[in-house]
Amino acid sequence: MSWKTAYRSIYYNGAPEPDDMDLVPAETALLVIDIQNTYLERPDRSTLSGTELAAFDAWTPFHDRMHDIVVPNTRQMLATSRKAGMECMFARIACRTHDGRDRSLSQKMPGWNNLLLPKDDDPSQLVDELVPQGDEVCVIKTTDSALTGTNLRLILHNIGIKNVICCGIFTDQCVSSTVRSLADESFNVIVLEDCCAAGSDELHHKELEIINMIYCHVMSMAELTAMMKLS
Repeated sequence: MSWKTAYRSIYYNGAPEPDDMDLVPAETALLVIDIQNTYLERPDRSTLSGTELAAFDAWTPFHDRMHDIVVPNTRQMLATSRKAGMECMFARIACRTHDGRDRSLSQKMPGWNNLLLPKDDDPSQLVDELVPQGDEVCVIKTTDSALTGTNLRLILHNIGIKNVICCGIFTDQCVSSTVRSLADESFNVIVLEDCCAAGSDELHHKELEIINMIYCHVMSMAELTAMMKLS
């Protein structure tokens, strides 16, 4: 099954297959979303017990996917994009104040999304394998969407970008929110399914099904590079 028929929701069952896209490198940006140290850090499993141990094990498939698939593929996609002359851009969750008072409400809610990541602290930094090079743009956001609350939309417009290829985490949260914002601004959006992850494979695949065909086109890295004739 190819990207033209995969990840079809009930809304698009029987819809015509999309045509191949003409993605001109000079009009195309790769956007890496929130692959930050805080999400790949883990405690020593031997020190845990009870609910902490259960939570650790529940998140193991995510960490395996990140280390084995998402980070290596995204690193490769960055190298390919740079070689092709495409803009490589980054977004990360970080607040400008030490106490996080500038965060959006969604990042102050009790529970897992309660994120306090001061911009200069190590947990908020992008992982070492995926840092910007030269003058590549990285925006700081206190919202899920990389467009909302940043000047990314203006930057994309100024550079002449029409197509945005999205990688990152989490598929069902910041990636999805960014994709929807980009689509609302009439950018042509592609999501690389093997450069993204959610807290579970179930959430990952379901969110791709939800956003595919209406807000973006979902495909693999290999399918994209073949379509763009990149090596």
